Amino acid sequence: DLLIRTFQRFLATFVKNTPPTVRIIHSGHACNVEEERHTERVYTIREGETLELTCLVTGHPRPQIRWTKTAGSVSDRFQDSSVFNETLHIAKILRTQGGRYYCKAENGLGSPAIKSIRVDVYYLDDPVVTVHQSIGEAKEQFYYERTVFLRCVANSNPPVRYSWHRGREVLTQGSDKGVEIYEPFFTQGETKILKLKNLRPQDYANYSCIASVRNVCGIPDRSVIFRLTNKTASPSIKLLVEDPIVVNPGQTVSLVCITTGGEPPPILTWLTSNDSLPQRSVVKGGTLTLPAISSDEAGVYSCVASNNVGNPAKKSTTIVVRALKKGRFWITPDPYHNDDNIQIGREVKISCQVEATPPEELTFSWLKNGRGLRSSERMVITQTDPDISPGTTNLDIIDLKFTDFGTYTCVAALKGGGIPEISIDVNISSTTVPPNLTVPRGKSPLVTREGDTVELECLVSGKPKPIILWSRADKEAPMPDGSMQMESYDGVLRIVNVSREMTGSYRCQTSQYNGFNVKPREAVVELIVQYPPTVEPVQTEMRQGLGRPVVMTCRVLRAHPSRVLRYEWFLSNKLLHAGAFDAQRDETEYTIHNLNRDGWGEYTCNVINEAGAGKCTFHVTGKAYSPEFYYDTYSPLWQNRPRVYSFKLQWTQMNPNAVDRIVAYRLGIRQMGLQRWWEQEIPVDGNINKGELMTHNLTELIKPESYEVRLTPITRFGEGDSTIRIVTYSGECNFHCSFEEEPICMFIQDKNDDFDWTRHSAATRDTKYTPNTGPSGDRSGSKQGFYMYIETSRPRKEGDQARLISPFFNVAPKNPYSITNPPAYCLGFFYHMYGKHIGTLNAFLKQKGQTTSEGPVWSLGGNQGDRWKQAKVSIHPTSSFQIVLEGVRGPGIEGDIAIDDITLEEGECRDPPPSEGSNLRQLAALGYHLMWGGKQGCLGNRGVIT
Repeated sequence: DLLIRTFQRFLATFVKNTPPTVRIIHSGHACNVEEERHTERVYTIREGETLELTCLVTGHPRPQIRWTKTAGSVSDRFQDSSVFNETLHIAKILRTQGGRYYCKAENGLGSPAIKSIRVDVYYLDDPVVTVHQSIGEAKEQFYYERTVFLRCVANSNPPVRYSWHRGREVLTQGSDKGVEIYEPFFTQGETKILKLKNLRPQDYANYSCIASVRNVCGIPDRSVIFRLTNKTASPSIKLLVEDPIVVNPGQTVSLVCITTGGEPPPILTWLTSNDSLPQRSVVKGGTLTLPAISSDEAGVYSCVASNNVGNPAKKSTTIVVRALKKGRFWITPDPYHNDDNIQIGREVKISCQVEATPPEELTFSWLKNGRGLRSSERMVITQTDPDISPGTTNLDIIDLKFTDFGTYTCVAALKGGGIPEISIDVNISSTTVPPNLTVPRGKSPLVTREGDTVELECLVSGKPKPIILWSRADKEAPMPDGSMQMESYDGVLRIVNVSREMTGSYRCQTSQYNGFNVKPREAVVELIVQYPPTVEPVQTEMRQGLGRPVVMTCRVLRAHPSRVLRYEWFLSNKLLHAGAFDAQRDETEYTIHNLNRDGWGEYTCNVINEAGAGKCTFHVTGKAYSPEFYYDTYSPLWQNRPRVYSFKLQWTQMNPNAVDRIVAYRLGIRQMGLQRWWEQEIPVDGNINKGELMTHNLTELIKPESYEVRLTPITRFGEGDSTIRIVTYSGECNFHCSFEEEPICMFIQDKNDDFDWTRHSAATRDTKYTPNTGPSGDRSGSKQGFYMYIETSRPRKEGDQARLISPFFNVAPKNPYSITNPPAYCLGFFYHMYGKHIGTLNAFLKQKGQTTSEGPVWSLGGNQGDRWKQAKVSIHPTSSFQIVLEGVRGPGIEGDIAIDDITLEEGECRDPPPSEGSNLRQLAALGYHLMWGGKQGCLGNRGVIT
C-alpha cells in the first residue's frame, strides 16, 4: 500500500496537466495502410466501403478533437463542416472524398497536436470502346480495305491496364501483322488503341477490351465487347419537324427524331441548350413531348444519336413560344426646341414599346379617343429599326393643335393571333407636363430609431405621373429588400424594422418609361438611424472568493448619437451608482472592494443615449469550476469476484484557487437506464493545488452494467459546476502496450540491472554497424511504429542484463488474507530475436511483497530468424503483481532482442503458439492506451468515456 500511495504521489507530481499528443488508427474496410517517405501515411479503400478513422489522444485536461480535410473535390464540402469527435465515419465513401484528413487535438497547453493521413479511394468503371475510321477516308463502305481504330477508355484509381482479345485470341503487339496496339502520347498511358490496318475478312470479329487494376483492393476486372462487321457504321438521324417551331403558350409540342443509319443501332437522347429537359417533358424512343409549353421552355432542342462508332450525330431545332409582354410608353416634347413642355404649334412624339416573340410577327395600330388612326402628313406613324429599338412604334404629331388633345392608344398584336393584344393609353392635353421631384420640408434629413418603420418621401408632379426609382446614393449597397433598385408609384419608400446599416443618402428619380422622354429628375433624402450604445461584455460570469475585490468594466463600442448621456449600475433591481459618462473615456467601472455573501448576484450596467440603453451583465458568484476527469488512468481497480467490479475515479480541479476553498465533492452515481441517483460526499482536507490528481474508488459496481458518475465541488457558496462521465464494463480484462508513446505505458527501467531497454522505430534506428540484427519494422510491419530492444554493441558484454518492469496490476481478493483459487491471466507479447549472437529473453512474474522473483515463467534463447513471433503464457498471481521482461546479452554485437505489443488478458491462454522453448504468441491489441491512450486497459474492467 505504501508503494502504491508513493507511486500515486509520483503521478500527481509529474502527470498533472499535460499537453496533447495524437495518433490516428483505422478500422472499417481498409485495403492497405502504407508508410511512404517516413512521413506519409496512405490509407487505401474501395469506393462504396466504410471509412472509419479514430483519433487517439492523450493529455490533460481532455483535449478537444477536430477532424478537417483538404484536397479532394471542390464539391466535397467536408472542410466547411468539421467533425468534432474522436471517430470520423463516412459510409459508402465516394471517389471525390479522397484526400488528406487531419486530426487536431488541443487543450490549451502548448501547441495543438496534429496528425494526418491520406485517404486514397480506389475504383474501376466499366470500359467504353469507341471506333473511328482513318482520317480523310469518309466514303461509303469505308471499312472495306480501310484502317480502323478501336479505342478503350475506363476511369480508375489506380491507373488501369488494358488487354485486347479477338474472340478467344489474345492480341499483343507483334502477334499479328495486321494489328498494332499502342498508347497515344496525350493519354499518358491510360488509353489502349487497337489499330486494324487495311481490314481483312478475319478482322470482322468480336473484340473485347479488359480493364484491370490487378485486383487491387479486391476490385475485379471489367470488360466490354464490340462486334465489328462489314456493316459497322457511324450513326445518322433525321428530325421530322420544322425549324423553327412557332407555337402558342399552352400547346403540346412533339419532336420526332428517327435513325437513318448506323450499326450497331444508335441510342437516341434529347438535350436542350442548358443540358436539362423541362420537368414535365416525356421521352419515348425518339419522340420528345412537351405538354402545355410555356415561354420558359422555349429554346434549342437537340436529338443526339450515338453507337460508339465515329462521332455522335446531332440534329437541332428551335422552339419559339409566341408572347407579348412589358408594354410601356414615353412622350418626347418638341425635339427641335429646347423646351420640355408641350405647346400648341410645336411637335410632340409618342413612343410605344413592347417585347414580342417572334419579333417579326409584331404589328402596331393607333387609336385616338377609341377610333382608328391612320398615318397622315401631320400625324406620322412609324416603326423603328428593330436593330436600334426593337418592338417600338412612334406617333409624331406635327404642329400640335387644340383639337389634337385627347387619349391616344397604342395596340400591339401578333399576326398569327391567339395571343391577347396589349393596349397602352397616353393622354395628351394642356395639363400634360413633364415630371418634377422635390423633397417635402422636414423630410430630409429624416431621423429615426433602430427597429422603427420609416417612410422616405419624394413629391412627384407631372402628367402622366411617372414611376419613381429608389436607390442608395452614397454607396454601392443594396436596398432593404436586397435589390439594387426599388420602384414606387406614389413617391414613398417604406422601410420596416430599420437598422443602423440603412443610414445614408437615398436617391429618388423618374424612370425612363411611363413618362416624358426628358432628362431624369432626381432628389436625395438623408436618413439617420439612431441606435443605443453597443457595449461589451454583453454577458459574463465572474467567480471570486469571499473577501476578495471584484472589478467590473462596461465598455462602449459604438453608438449613434455617439454622445453617451449617462450610466447606471444595478444589483438585481437595486441602484448602486449612476452618473454622467466621461466624454474622454469609452468605459465605466464598478468595484467591489471586499466581496461578501450579499455581493453575489447579477450586476447590470446600463449605458444610455437618446436612442435607448446598451446593457452589460455580470454574474458574480462563488461557484467552483467543474472538476476534470482524468481518463488516462494507469491502473483501475479490479476485484476477483464474479459479479462485482471496481473503478478508480481520478480527476483534477479546474482553477481551484479562483474561488473559496473546496471543502468536499458530492459524488452521484446511477446505473444506466435507471432514474435514481445514489449520492455521497467525499471530504477534502486542505487546499487543492492546480493539476493535483485526486482519486476515489468506486466499489460494488455490478458486472456488466455501465454507470453514470457525477462529481460536484462544494464551497461556502454551495455547489459548483458538475462534471459527468460514463464508466463502462468492457466484459473482459485487457492491458496492451505497443510503446507508441514516450511514457511507454508506465513501464520503468530496473535500476539494479546492467543497462536499459531502448525505445526505437526502424525509420530512425541506425543499423549500419550491425546490419544483420534487429527488426526492419515494428510488429505490424510499420517503419514508423515503435518497439523496445536491447542494444548489444559495446560497451555491453556477454551476460549483461536489461530489465523492463510493468506498472502494478491489482488483485483484490474476497478474503484479503488468502486466495484458495488464484485467478488466471494470459501474458502475451511479440518478440524478434535475429542475429548470430542472440542471448536470452526471459519473462518473470513479480508479486507484491516478494523481494525476488522466482524463475522465469517464459524463456527463450538463440537466433529465431528475421521475423516477429508471438509468445503466450498463463500466470496465476495471488496478490498485486508486475511483469518483468529481461534481455540478456549474448556473445557478440549481432544480438539485438526486440519486444512489442505486450498484452495481459483475463483467463487462461487460448490457442497458445506452437512451442519453441516456451514461445509466447500474443501480447497485442490495445496499444499504449492503458496510461496514455483514448481507451485504457483495465484488468477486469475498462473505463470508457462516452
